[in-house]
This record gives sequence, structure tokens and C-alpha cells, in this order.
Amino acid sequence: MDKEENIDEFLSRFLALPAGYSRVQFDARSYGMTIEISEDMKRRKLFARELGGTDHVSFNLYQLDGKPPILKPCEMPAAKVIDFVLSFECTD
Repeated sequence: MDKEENIDEFLSRFLALPAGYSRVQFDARSYGMTIEISEDMKRRKLFARELGGTDHVSFNLYQLDGKPPILKPCEMPAAKVIDFVLSFECTD
């Protein structure tokens, strides 16, 4: 899978997630994950914290009128957040 296919799959999967809290599995570890969606639907935020551990994943995705989506990871590489979204499995 090339980088552009990864981005398209990432966007498709992330944009389909509903707002709220869920428990997920990633890399054989459990995470509590929260999705927030702004009222105008232009910003979506994901924050996931490893349950019983120290890892976390955090980013914002901005969808501005007439522009491509803008991914803003919070102090981590974009590859980490893309991998997380593409690979986690819901457990609840």
C-alpha cells in the first residue's frame, strides 16, 4: 500500500468514527479512546491513552471549506497516528 492509499484509508476510517468514548486494542495493548467532533464538523480530535501503560495517541483533523484535510498530530509523528487509526480494533 503506498502513502496516498494509506492517507485515503486513514481518512475514510477516521471520518466514519462516531464521537464518544470506546475501548480499543492496538499493538496487543488496550487503550481508552475519545473522539470529539466540533459543532461545525470542521475539527475532529482523537485522544487515546494506553490503559495501564504510558503510551498515548493524540491529533486533530481540520476540514476547511474547499481545502484538503489537515492532519495535526500532537507532539508525535503523523505515521504513528495513521498507523493507530488503520490498525486498532474495537473491544466494546
